[in-house]
Amino acid sequence: MTWRRGVKPPAWYPRRGEVCLFALDKERPALVISTDALNRFSRDVCVVPISKAEHRQFSLRPRLKAGQGGLAHDSWVKCDQVTTIEISTAVYPALGAVDRETMKRFEGAIRVALELPEKT
Repeated sequence: MTWRRGVKPPAWYPRRGEVCLFALDKERPALVISTDALNRFSRDVCVVPISKAEHRQFSLRPRLKAGQGGLAHDSWVKCDQVTTIEISTAVYPALGAVDRETMKRFEGAIRVALELPEKT
């Protein structure tokens, strides 16, 4: 299925695990990491940016293989740059979503970057 830009439905919001484009200085992809319970009612979402710049030696920027999350080429998720962004800047629809195992990898890198304790 080919991705196509559309008009945002009134109740639409980016969901956890989705890769969305956000209209900033230009359209940039990011992985949504905040919970859907917040995303549904908040004006912003918590994301980590995604870059095409390779970071082989930087473990806090794990690779997202081409095709995952709807991205056309290998990319790197900047788990060391957790930020919030206004939902109004999200481009509808999402490019795609990552699977549960991939999301766990990114959660682990975010946990290390923020020095959060391991889950018990």
